[in-house]
Amino acid sequence: MGDDQQHEEDLEAALAPGSRPPLGRYRLDLATGEWAWSDEIFEMHGFQPGEIVPTTDLMLAHKHPDDRERVDSVLKKAAATGEPFSSVHRILDAQGGTRTLAVTGQGRADPVTGRVAELFGYFIDVTEASRGLAQREATASIRAAAQSRSTIDQAKGVLVVGLSLDEDEAFNRLRTASNHSNIPLRQLADRLLATFSRPGTTSFPTREDLTAFLADPRTPSGSPGA
Repeated sequence: MGDDQQHEEDLEAALAPGSRPPLGRYRLDLATGEWAWSDEIFEMHGFQPGEIVPTTDLMLAHKHPDDRERVDSVLKKAAATGEPFSSVHRILDAQGGTRTLAVTGQGRADPVTGRVAELFGYFIDVTEASRGLAQREATASIRAAAQSRSTIDQAKGVLVVGLSLDEDEAFNRLRTASNHSNIPLRQLADRLLATFSRPGTTSFPTREDLTAFLADPRTPSGSPGA
């Protein structure tokens, strides 16, 4: 998953119906670079309300190093255009902890000059939503691994029966064929199962079929067992 998609999903999770993540309001004076924060934003950054004077330099100093350049670019574009924007990024709070924040906002033009004079909007603490997303991704990875393991076990079972091997010997035959053919083990297992379960296959593959497959898994057999 790319960073942009990750950011969008974090923001969607934070704003999902029924969720109530911490939220604070801000205003940025573009002429001075000073920010006005609600109490919640001070707390998100690990400070007591009013403990420091928030500035753009301070804000960028707290951004995670991997996200700092991107956030700076978002702010500069918003300051130039005044168009609505949103971004999700990590910060390092005053205690050194990492938090994930979403920021949304838009510009307000000076009525005399017509130029963007300030940005205003909200900070949303999506740390917990981000953790939930990471947990869901980890769960999906575990499930995918389990599915791969299931495929390999099925292929191993075919070799146990068809070549009269024990489970360790069957796995070693699969691994050897994988190494020699430069085909990843899971893909090799998928290919073995697909080869011997094609339409028209009516019986279990013979020893010769399986031996030929393991010798050259890149060349499908004819119609084993048909």
